[in-house]
Amino acid sequence: MELFMANCAKVLAKYGPSYLRGAGTTLLLALVGTFFGCVIGFAVGALQTIPVDKQRDPAWKRFLIKLLHVILRCYVELFRGTPMIVQAVFIYYGMMQVFGIKMGMWSAGFFIVSINTGAYMAETVRGGIVSIDPGQTEGAKAIGMNHWQTMLHVIFPQALRNIVPQIGNNFIINIKDTSVLSVISITDLFFVHKSVVGALYTYFESAAIVMVIYLSMTLLASYLLRLWEKALDGPQNYDLNTTDTLAYTSGMYNTPDPNHESQNLDMKGGHAHV
Repeated sequence: MELFMANCAKVLAKYGPSYLRGAGTTLLLALVGTFFGCVIGFAVGALQTIPVDKQRDPAWKRFLIKLLHVILRCYVELFRGTPMIVQAVFIYYGMMQVFGIKMGMWSAGFFIVSINTGAYMAETVRGGIVSIDPGQTEGAKAIGMNHWQTMLHVIFPQALRNIVPQIGNNFIINIKDTSVLSVISITDLFFVHKSVVGALYTYFESAAIVMVIYLSMTLLASYLLRLWEKALDGPQNYDLNTTDTLAYTSGMYNTPDPNHESQNLDMKGGHAHV
């Protein structure tokens, strides 16, 4: 154990800054990828829930909506059903060889993580939308809102609270899964680990250091996400924003002591009235 600790200290003394830069790259990829993945997921999830009215919509509109649903379903199944490392190789190397599209290393990394996360988030968002009471949608349409206004102002704000835990899960997964992007030479934390192992042959020591760094990042992310969830919950106790004494009789909670004299509905100007 003493020899192991001594070797770890030597590795950190020599490559500590490299590990930190690699961790920073990993966090940047996870943050940017999760953000744009959520944007993609919300867009795809909303598009997947566009209703088809067989009685009112013309045939061409029903056809386009169904075609859109099929395309989005293919996207979701393709990127959920294939490993990210295969997607990275195909997009970074295959796009250039087959289609002549050359992507930069960083552009490819952000793009890969974003579209992969978007596929998972699309199903999460769709489930969150479906979980909302259909009466909410019917009420929004009853006052003249279209599908997108209903999603933006009524459904998404309610679904977001249910989706937040999955957003956190995807972010934590991305912190770990970005390690596969070392196949396209992105110098993330895992790439630094491979470089240190190639230089010093300290497999166990370097792996232990990298595991601790990954664990620290995921634990910190979990803690911050739990704080976000609590913030969305709001306060546990609410006070009515009124001094009307009749309003307080409808709630079973402690209320501030109101000024009964000024709020007596049977008194006006110091005189009783009927």
